[in-house]
Amino acid sequence: MSIKKEEALKYHSEGRKGKIEVIATKPCFTSRDLSLAYSPGVAEPCREIEKNDDDVYKYTAKGNLVAVVSNGTAVLGLGDIGAHAGKPVMEGKGVLFKRFADIDVFDIELKPKDPKEIIKTVQYLEPTFGGINLEDIKAPECFEIEEELKKTMNIPVFHDDQHGTAIISCAALLNAAELAGKKLEDMRVVVSGAGASAVACCNIYIRAGIKLENIAMFDSKGHIHKGRKDLNKYKEKFATEKTFASLEEGMIGADVFIGLSKGGVVSKDMVKVMAEKPIVFAMANPDPEISYNDAVEARKDVIMATGRSDYPNQVNNVLGFPFIFRGALDVRATAINEEMKMAAVTALANLAKENVPEVVINAYGGQEFSFGPEYIIPKPFDPRVLWTVAPAVAKAAMDSGVARINIEDWNKYKEELKERLGFSKEIIRLMVHKAQKNPKKVVFPEGEEEKIIRAANSILEEKIGKPVLIGREDVIKSRIQELEFDINNFEIRDPRTCEKCEDYAMEFYRRRQRKGTTLLSAKQSIKQPNYYAAMMVQVGDADAMVGGLTSHYPDTIRPALQCVGNKKGLGVAAGLYIVMIKSKVYFFADTTVNIDPTPEQLAEIAIMSSDTVKEFEIEPKVAMLSFSNFGSAKHPLSDKVKHAVSIVKQRRPDIIVDGEMQADTAVVPSIIDEVFPFSSLKGGANVLIFPDLAAGNIAYKLLARLTDATVIGPILMGLNKPIHVLQRGATVDDIINMAAIAVVEAKDSNK
Repeated sequence: MSIKKEEALKYHSEGRKGKIEVIATKPCFTSRDLSLAYSPGVAEPCREIEKNDDDVYKYTAKGNLVAVVSNGTAVLGLGDIGAHAGKPVMEGKGVLFKRFADIDVFDIELKPKDPKEIIKTVQYLEPTFGGINLEDIKAPECFEIEEELKKTMNIPVFHDDQHGTAIISCAALLNAAELAGKKLEDMRVVVSGAGASAVACCNIYIRAGIKLENIAMFDSKGHIHKGRKDLNKYKEKFATEKTFASLEEGMIGADVFIGLSKGGVVSKDMVKVMAEKPIVFAMANPDPEISYNDAVEARKDVIMATGRSDYPNQVNNVLGFPFIFRGALDVRATAINEEMKMAAVTALANLAKENVPEVVINAYGGQEFSFGPEYIIPKPFDPRVLWTVAPAVAKAAMDSGVARINIEDWNKYKEELKERLGFSKEIIRLMVHKAQKNPKKVVFPEGEEEKIIRAANSILEEKIGKPVLIGREDVIKSRIQELEFDINNFEIRDPRTCEKCEDYAMEFYRRRQRKGTTLLSAKQSIKQPNYYAAMMVQVGDADAMVGGLTSHYPDTIRPALQCVGNKKGLGVAAGLYIVMIKSKVYFFADTTVNIDPTPEQLAEIAIMSSDTVKEFEIEPKVAMLSFSNFGSAKHPLSDKVKHAVSIVKQRRPDIIVDGEMQADTAVVPSIIDEVFPFSSLKGGANVLIFPDLAAGNIAYKLLARLTDATVIGPILMGLNKPIHVLQRGATVDDIINMAAIAVVEAKDSNK
C-alpha cells in the first residue's frame, strides 16, 4: 500500500498532535473526587506503600506502565536522526503496546549519546515504570546500556531492536529447519550484518541449537574472522578461524542466510549455490537483501522470510515485544531472561502449526494458511498470539525464579487477556477484509468533496470497492489532480451531461407516478446527486451508495426510500450505530429514522438489528429498552415495548431477546443475575433497541460527545438495496469504513 507524504504528515498533525494522550482512569468531577484523587485522600495509599513497597503495584499504574526509551541514534531505516526526530517512532511504539497488549507507555527521548549518561538516567526512572523498552539505540552502545541496566535494575529491561527480531526469527528458523528436514546443530549459517539485531539473533540461535563455529558473520568490512584487529567484544565472539573472502564465497553450501544489513546485497546466483532446501531470511527493511520473488525464482526449494507484509513469512517485531512485556508485567518479573525469550520462541513456533481460525483468515482477505514453507510463523494480526505468548512468558518467569507473583488459574488468565484487548473492536477490520474478498461498485453522490475523493482513492488502493464519484466532472477532475491521485483510476458521473439520466428519470417516474411525481419533476429530481446515485443502485449500475457527508439526514434518506424502497416483507427502515467503549461493543437502534415506532415496527427493528450484527460475526443479544423493568411501571409506553418483545419471540425464536428493561439492567450483567434471574438475557446485552427516536438519538450523541466512545454509523437497515448515510463531517476513515460495510451488504444482497 502506498502512503503519500501529505497523508502521513496529516495523520500525525491533525487534531490533537501526535498519536498518544494520557487519560484519567478514575472520575474526577466533584470536590469529593478531587479529595480522593489528590489531597487529602491520596495520603492513604502513600502510607500503605511506605509500609509495603510492593503495594505500589496495587495503588498505582506502575504495573502496566512501560517506558520506551531512545536517543534516536539508530531509528528505523533513518539512522542517527536525534531524539526529537525519533519521537514519532517512539509514540508509534506506544500505540503498538496499547493496541496489541493493552500496555500503557510513556515515550522517553533522551539527548545524551554517552552510554553512561543514558544508563544513569534510566536507572533513575525505576520507581515510575514496570518495565523498560530500549529502542533505536545504535550498536555497540546499546549492548553496554542493556547489560548494565539488567544488572542494576529490578524491573524488566528489553532492547527490542536486538531481541524482538531475534525471537521472531528464531521461531521461524525452528519451523523452517523442521520443514527442511535439518538439525540445527548441523546447519551452517551465514549472517549479513553485525549490529544489535544480528548479534542478538545469533545468540538466541546458539541457545536454540546452532553451533557458534557454524556461524559466518559479515559486517560492512567483510567476514568477521580471527585475523581482524578492528572488532569490538560483541563481534569478536563470532570471529572464526576460517576466512571467507566475500559474502558470495560464504554462501556456497550454506544452509541458512540471515540478512540484517541492507537491500540488494544477495543475488540469485548466491542463493543457487546454497545447500539443498536453503533457508533465506532477508530481513532488511524496506528492501530485503534479496527480494522474495528473486529468491523463489532462484530456488524452488527455498524457505523464505522477509520483514515485509506483502510476502509470506513476515518477521515482524510486533509478534514479540507487546506479549513478552504483557507476560512479564502480569507476574511482576524482575527481568526478561533467556528462559522467557525462549518460551516466546517456542510458543510462536508451535502456534504456526495449529489450525488457523476463521478470524485470522478473514483478517487476511480470506487467504487460507497452513503450516508449510509459506507459513512458518503466525501472522501479526493473529489475536491468538496474545494468549499464547504472554502465558508462556509468564510461566517461564515463574519457573526461572524472576516472578514476584504467581498465576494459579491459567484458563482464567487467558480469558482475562482476551477481554483486556477487546477483540470486539476488530469488527470494522473484519468488514474491510470481507469487502476485499469481493469488491463492489459504491457510488458517492458528493463526489466533489475532498474527503470523499481521498476516501475513494484509499478504497481503490486497498481493493475494498470500486468507487463512483457523482458531481461536476470538471470540478472532480481538478480536485483529483490537486491531490495528485491518478485520474484514470476514478469513474466519474456528471448528472448534467449523463446519457443515462433519461433512463433513470423514466424508471423513477414509473416507481413514483401514483405518488405525486410527474415526468417533469422526475427529470428534475434525477439531476440531483442523491437521486441520481440512488437510481444507479436501483437499476444495478452500482451496488451500493454512501452519502450524507454535507447534507441533512432526511435529504439523503428520502431519495433512498423513494428510489429503492424497503426490503420485501419489511414496512420500516431504521438506523443502527456501532458504539465502541474500551473493550465493549454495542449496537444502538433505531437512532435516526422512526420517531415513534409501533410495537410491530419496534419488533422489525430488533430483528433487522440482530441479523445485521451477525454480519460482524458477533452473537447478538437484544435488549428492548424502556423506563420500566419487566412490568415495574405500567404505562402505554412500556406496554408498547413489552408487546414488541413478544412479537420478536414469536417471529424469530432464534433471537436472544428480552425486555422491557431499563438501560442499566441491559448492560450490567449482575443486575439480571441478582434481580431478574428469570430473564433469558444473561451476560449483558450488546444490541440496544430504543423505544423511540428521541431516546436513541440522544443516547448515541451523548456517548459520542461526552465519552471516549467510538461511534460508527449509521448503518441504514431495511432498504431493498445497500444505501448508507454518513454523519455530517465524517472523517475519511469513517467514509472508508462505511463503504466496506456497504460492500459486504451488497455482496449478501446479491446472493
